[in-house]
Amino acid sequence: MDVVDLIYIFDDNAGKESLTLKGELYKYLIKVRRHKEGDKISIRAKEDIKTLYNYEINELDGRSVELRLVSSETHEVKSEKELHVAWCVIESKSIEKVLPSLCEIGVSRISFISCERSQKNFKLDFKRLDRIVEASMQQSGRTSIMEFDAYKNIKEFIKEFPDTKVFDFTDKTLKGDSDFKRVLIGCEGGFSKDEKELLKTQEVFRLNSAMVLRSESAVMAVASKILL
Repeated sequence: MDVVDLIYIFDDNAGKESLTLKGELYKYLIKVRRHKEGDKISIRAKEDIKTLYNYEINELDGRSVELRLVSSETHEVKSEKELHVAWCVIESKSIEKVLPSLCEIGVSRISFISCERSQKNFKLDFKRLDRIVEASMQQSGRTSIMEFDAYKNIKEFIKEFPDTKVFDFTDKTLKGDSDFKRVLIGCEGGFSKDEKELLKTQEVFRLNSAMVLRSESAVMAVASKILL
Protein backbone atom coordinates (compact mmCIF):
# COMPACT_ATOMS: atom_id res chain seq x y z
CA MET A 1 0.00 0.00 0.00
CA ASP A 2 1.29 3.46 -0.90
CA VAL A 3 1.94 5.81 2.01
CA VAL A 4 -0.54 8.33 0.59
CA ASP A 5 -3.32 5.73 0.92
CA LEU A 6 -2.91 5.70 4.69
CA ILE A 7 -4.30 9.26 4.87
CA TYR A 8 -8.05 9.09 5.30
CA ILE A 9 -11.18 10.94 6.34
CA PHE A 10 -13.80 10.01 8.93
CA ASP A 11 -17.39 9.38 7.91
CA ASP A 12 -19.96 7.46 9.95
CA ASN A 13 -21.41 5.93 6.76
CA ALA A 14 -18.12 4.39 5.63
CA GLY A 15 -18.75 0.91 4.26
CA LYS A 16 -21.84 1.72 2.21
CA GLU A 17 -21.70 1.03 -1.52
CA SER A 18 -22.09 4.71 -2.30
CA LEU A 19 -21.61 7.92 -0.34
CA THR A 20 -22.61 11.51 -0.90
CA LEU A 21 -20.41 14.03 0.87
CA LYS A 22 -21.40 17.66 1.37
CA GLY A 23 -20.46 20.63 3.52
CA GLU A 24 -17.08 20.69 5.23
CA LEU A 25 -16.01 17.27 3.94
CA TYR A 26 -16.79 18.36 0.39
CA LYS A 27 -14.76 21.55 0.83
CA TYR A 28 -11.87 19.62 2.33
CA LEU A 29 -11.72 17.04 -0.46
CA ILE A 30 -12.32 19.34 -3.42
CA LYS A 31 -11.12 22.78 -2.32
CA VAL A 32 -8.24 21.79 -0.02
CA ARG A 33 -7.01 18.44 -1.35
CA ARG A 34 -8.15 19.27 -4.90
CA HIS A 35 -9.50 15.83 -5.74
CA LYS A 36 -11.27 15.21 -9.04
CA GLU A 37 -13.37 12.51 -10.68
CA GLY A 38 -11.61 9.13 -10.73
CA ASP A 39 -9.47 9.88 -7.67
CA LYS A 40 -9.37 7.35 -4.83
CA ILE A 41 -10.42 8.39 -1.31
CA SER A 42 -9.76 6.40 1.86
CA ILE A 43 -12.48 6.57 4.53
CA ARG A 44 -12.87 5.09 8.02
CA ALA A 45 -15.78 5.04 10.46
CA LYS A 46 -14.99 5.85 14.10
CA GLU A 47 -17.00 2.83 15.25
CA ASP A 48 -14.93 0.50 13.03
CA ILE A 49 -11.68 2.40 12.74
CA LYS A 50 -9.54 -0.63 11.87
CA THR A 51 -11.32 -1.09 8.53
CA LEU A 52 -10.10 1.07 5.66
CA TYR A 53 -12.67 1.65 2.92
CA ASN A 54 -11.38 2.75 -0.46
CA TYR A 55 -13.75 4.83 -2.58
CA GLU A 56 -13.55 6.37 -6.04
CA ILE A 57 -14.97 9.78 -6.89
CA ASN A 58 -17.77 8.95 -9.28
CA GLU A 59 -19.32 12.37 -9.74
CA LEU A 60 -19.00 15.87 -8.33
CA ASP A 61 -20.70 19.22 -8.67
CA GLY A 62 -20.41 22.54 -6.91
CA ARG A 63 -21.90 21.33 -3.63
CA SER A 64 -21.44 17.57 -3.28
CA VAL A 65 -19.29 14.64 -4.32
CA GLU A 66 -20.52 11.12 -5.08
CA LEU A 67 -18.27 8.20 -4.08
CA ARG A 68 -18.38 4.52 -5.09
CA LEU A 69 -16.94 1.79 -2.87
CA VAL A 70 -14.03 0.02 -4.58
CA SER A 71 -12.55 -2.15 -1.82
CA SER A 72 -12.11 -2.56 1.92
CA GLU A 73 -9.47 -4.09 4.16
CA THR A 74 -8.45 -4.31 7.79
CA HIS A 75 -5.47 -2.05 8.18
CA GLU A 76 -4.18 -0.62 11.48
CA VAL A 77 -1.62 2.15 11.78
CA LYS A 78 -0.24 2.58 15.28
CA SER A 79 2.97 3.03 17.22
CA GLU A 80 4.96 -0.08 18.15
CA LYS A 81 5.20 1.27 21.71
CA GLU A 82 2.71 2.89 24.07
CA LEU A 83 3.34 5.92 26.24
CA HIS A 84 1.02 7.31 28.91
CA VAL A 85 1.89 10.94 29.68
CA ALA A 86 0.85 12.46 33.01
CA TRP A 87 0.95 16.18 32.34
CA CYS A 88 0.53 18.90 34.93
CA VAL A 89 -1.99 21.35 33.49
CA ILE A 90 -0.60 24.32 31.55
CA GLU A 91 -2.27 26.92 29.32
CA SER A 92 -4.79 25.32 26.97
CA LYS A 93 -3.33 27.03 23.89
CA SER A 94 0.07 25.50 24.58
CA ILE A 95 -1.45 22.03 24.95
CA GLU A 96 -3.46 22.39 21.75
CA LYS A 97 -0.43 23.57 19.78
CA VAL A 98 1.64 20.46 20.54
CA LEU A 99 -1.20 17.92 20.69
CA PRO A 100 -1.21 17.03 16.95
CA SER A 101 2.50 16.22 17.12
CA LEU A 102 2.01 14.04 20.20
CA CYS A 103 -0.72 12.21 18.29
CA GLU A 104 1.51 11.71 15.25
CA ILE A 105 4.41 10.22 17.19
CA GLY A 106 2.13 7.77 18.99
CA VAL A 107 1.34 8.95 22.53
CA SER A 108 -1.47 6.66 23.62
CA ARG A 109 -2.92 8.51 26.62
CA ILE A 110 -2.64 11.86 28.37
CA SER A 111 -3.72 12.33 31.98
CA PHE A 112 -3.96 15.99 32.94
CA ILE A 113 -3.13 16.68 36.58
CA SER A 114 -3.92 19.77 38.63
CA CYS A 115 -0.51 20.37 40.19
CA GLU A 116 0.23 22.97 42.85
CA ARG A 117 1.82 25.34 40.32
CA SER A 118 -0.82 24.83 37.63
CA GLN A 119 -2.79 27.99 36.95
CA LYS A 120 -6.25 27.26 38.28
CA ASN A 121 -8.12 29.33 35.68
CA PHE A 122 -7.33 26.88 32.86
CA LYS A 123 -10.22 24.52 32.10
CA LEU A 124 -9.63 21.84 29.49
CA ASP A 125 -12.20 21.28 26.76
CA PHE A 126 -11.92 17.53 26.14
CA LYS A 127 -14.31 17.64 23.18
CA ARG A 128 -12.06 20.21 21.51
CA LEU A 129 -9.00 18.06 22.24
CA ASP A 130 -10.78 15.09 20.65
CA ARG A 131 -11.45 17.14 17.50
CA ILE A 132 -7.81 18.20 17.28
CA VAL A 133 -6.68 14.58 17.62
CA GLU A 134 -9.18 13.37 15.00
CA ALA A 135 -7.82 15.90 12.50
CA SER A 136 -4.28 14.76 13.25
CA MET A 137 -5.25 11.10 12.84
CA GLN A 138 -6.75 11.74 9.42
CA GLN A 139 -3.61 13.53 8.27
CA SER A 140 -1.10 11.08 9.75
CA GLY A 141 -3.02 7.84 9.14
CA ARG A 142 -3.06 6.82 12.83
CA THR A 143 -5.90 4.45 13.75
CA SER A 144 -5.56 4.19 17.55
CA ILE A 145 -7.61 6.65 19.60
CA MET A 146 -5.68 8.86 22.04
CA GLU A 147 -7.31 8.76 25.48
CA PHE A 148 -7.74 11.73 27.83
CA ASP A 149 -8.56 11.90 31.52
CA ALA A 150 -7.89 14.10 34.53
CA TYR A 151 -6.65 13.75 38.12
CA LYS A 152 -7.05 16.12 41.05
CA ASN A 153 -3.42 15.91 42.13
CA ILE A 154 -0.15 14.01 41.74
CA LYS A 155 -0.75 11.88 44.84
CA GLU A 156 -3.94 10.48 43.32
CA PHE A 157 -2.19 9.64 40.07
CA ILE A 158 0.90 8.02 41.62
CA LYS A 159 -1.29 5.91 43.88
CA GLU A 160 -2.96 4.44 40.79
CA PHE A 161 0.24 4.24 38.70
CA PRO A 162 3.22 3.60 41.01
CA ASP A 163 5.45 2.69 38.03
CA THR A 164 5.47 6.31 36.80
CA LYS A 165 8.83 7.85 35.87
CA VAL A 166 9.34 11.57 36.54
CA PHE A 167 10.97 14.23 34.37
CA ASP A 168 12.68 16.77 36.66
CA PHE A 169 16.03 18.28 37.56
CA THR A 170 18.42 15.49 38.58
CA ASP A 171 21.84 14.03 37.76
CA LYS A 172 20.42 11.02 35.92
CA THR A 173 19.93 11.55 32.18
CA LEU A 174 17.49 9.65 30.00
CA LYS A 175 19.35 7.04 27.98
CA GLY A 176 18.73 6.50 24.28
CA ASP A 177 17.57 2.92 24.84
CA SER A 178 15.21 3.74 27.71
CA ASP A 179 11.82 2.11 27.50
CA PHE A 180 8.96 2.79 29.90
CA LYS A 181 5.21 3.19 29.63
CA ARG A 182 4.41 6.14 31.91
CA VAL A 183 5.99 9.53 32.60
CA LEU A 184 5.04 12.56 34.69
CA ILE A 185 5.94 16.02 33.43
CA GLY A 186 5.43 19.19 35.46
CA CYS A 187 4.00 22.55 34.51
CA GLU A 188 5.87 25.86 34.21
CA GLY A 189 7.94 26.32 37.36
CA GLY A 190 8.21 22.60 38.00
CA PHE A 191 7.07 20.68 41.04
CA SER A 192 6.49 22.24 44.44
CA LYS A 193 8.48 21.27 47.54
CA ASP A 194 5.64 19.03 48.77
CA GLU A 195 5.28 17.39 45.35
CA LYS A 196 9.02 16.70 45.19
CA GLU A 197 8.78 15.06 48.60
CA LEU A 198 5.90 12.93 47.36
CA LEU A 199 7.90 11.90 44.29
CA LYS A 200 11.17 11.09 46.05
CA THR A 201 10.52 7.34 45.79
CA GLN A 202 9.91 7.53 42.00
CA GLU A 203 12.61 7.16 39.36
CA VAL A 204 13.55 10.67 38.22
CA PHE A 205 15.44 11.62 35.05
CA ARG A 206 16.35 14.63 32.94
CA LEU A 207 17.27 15.13 29.29
CA ASN A 208 20.84 15.69 28.19
CA SER A 209 20.41 19.41 27.68
CA ALA A 210 21.74 22.48 29.45
CA MET A 211 18.64 24.46 28.52
CA VAL A 212 15.51 24.78 30.63
CA LEU A 213 12.60 23.40 28.61
CA ARG A 214 9.06 24.66 28.62
CA SER A 215 6.54 22.07 29.74
CA GLU A 216 5.25 21.42 26.20
CA SER A 217 8.83 21.15 24.85
CA ALA A 218 9.65 18.61 27.54
CA VAL A 219 6.58 16.52 26.69
CA MET A 220 7.52 16.44 23.00
CA ALA A 221 11.19 15.70 23.69
CA VAL A 222 10.56 12.87 26.14
CA ALA A 223 7.79 11.29 24.06
CA SER A 224 9.95 11.42 20.92
CA LYS A 225 12.87 9.84 22.74
CA ILE A 226 10.75 6.91 23.94
CA LEU A 227 8.51 6.33 20.94
CA LEU A 228 10.65 7.12 17.89
